[in-house]
Amino acid sequence: MKPVLFENVRLIDPASGLDRAGRLLVRDGVIAGTDLPGAEGAPDGAEIIDGQNQLVLCPGLVDMRVTIGEPGFEYRETVASAARAAVSGGITTIAVLPNTSPTIDNPALARLLRARGEETGMIDILPYGALTRECAGKEMAEIGLLAEAGAIAFTDGPHAIADSRTMRQMLTYAKGFGALIVQHPEDPSLARGGCATDGELATRLGLPGIPAAAEAILIARDLRLARMTGGRLHFGHVSTAEGLDLIRAARADGVNVTCDTAPPYFDLNETVIGDFRTYAKLSPPLRAEADRRAVCAALADGTIDAIASDHMPCDADDKRQPFAVASAGGTGLSTLLAVTLAQVHAGNLGMSDAIGLLTHRPARLLRSDAGTLATGQAADLCLFNPDSGWIVRAGELPGKAQNTPFDGRALEGRVVGTWKNGQRVFGAQAA
Repeated sequence: MKPVLFENVRLIDPASGLDRAGRLLVRDGVIAGTDLPGAEGAPDGAEIIDGQNQLVLCPGLVDMRVTIGEPGFEYRETVASAARAAVSGGITTIAVLPNTSPTIDNPALARLLRARGEETGMIDILPYGALTRECAGKEMAEIGLLAEAGAIAFTDGPHAIADSRTMRQMLTYAKGFGALIVQHPEDPSLARGGCATDGELATRLGLPGIPAAAEAILIARDLRLARMTGGRLHFGHVSTAEGLDLIRAARADGVNVTCDTAPPYFDLNETVIGDFRTYAKLSPPLRAEADRRAVCAALADGTIDAIASDHMPCDADDKRQPFAVASAGGTGLSTLLAVTLAQVHAGNLGMSDAIGLLTHRPARLLRSDAGTLATGQAADLCLFNPDSGWIVRAGELPGKAQNTPFDGRALEGRVVGTWKNGQRVFGAQAA
């Protein structure tokens, strides 16, 4: 593997506060160091990547909420197709939810998924362990054994733990391992049978509604349980102003709680389902404009700890159904960076803050070494042009799944190269 020297790039590493023009050298698959622009010298035989003072070089993105179809639903997506989609979006590490078939509720499956990621040569897979057996919300899974096998946190994926006593036991038990519990913040009894946020739009379309308060109700309960137990609690894809207010207040009160959101909840609102667009049917459902604005504000003030793609592949037949019965979920790997950059272009986030929400902050939550440009770390890198425009087209995205809620969205920010362990895995010169 010959050395690679990146020149005339903007280096952004939020983990260290680095944000300046400069050069970065990769040698033997690891980051050998950085220096100032205009410095002389390059190793013999090095490949020179010239950013022409237009491109940004940052750590490979860390996506902490991804569903893939393998095992059990390979017709939707495989590890290999997910890897292709991920690297096209600059992502080199994905945390995979356990709601596969079989579920990731035994150590062998956790080890298998890690190995499958390594086999691609493009991504690292960090498996979540199931919180309960078969993600059924009843009997606790083997959390200790799963942790030993490499599970990075525990969740039932898109299924909330409905029973308060069960959730309390999970938080208490996981605290002994220092394990993170990730909850889908939606009261199941209020959400049952619904497919859109309850309100005028759902009523006009004749769609069964889910009250936005279903999110806040479950968040309030679990925050109280986290306060009782001292357990580490994380809420995925938070989407409402009320839910975010509860998290903000609890954190100020010392509760050990974190949260993430996903691009649809700060870039889209419920109006995009107005023509029964099933590609925009998500879980949780898209919200009112006031909630979207509240998510943007929570990104800016630091209430939200990470942005995850919430990638949920669906087969075309899963979506070619009446809205109420179509599968919920949208792809997001290839659009994660560009939709996040829309917040930068709008002036809501600084570039370094946005990259931090996609790199070292999710990595820190998952206790991963990824997401940094530190010398000696694996050269997992994303090179992108923040001003290059493109239009999202369902059917033309990398990977197998095409059910994007952003179909037709014009974006600025294009990944031009992704490197894994110093090897280019996406871009014009990818092997």
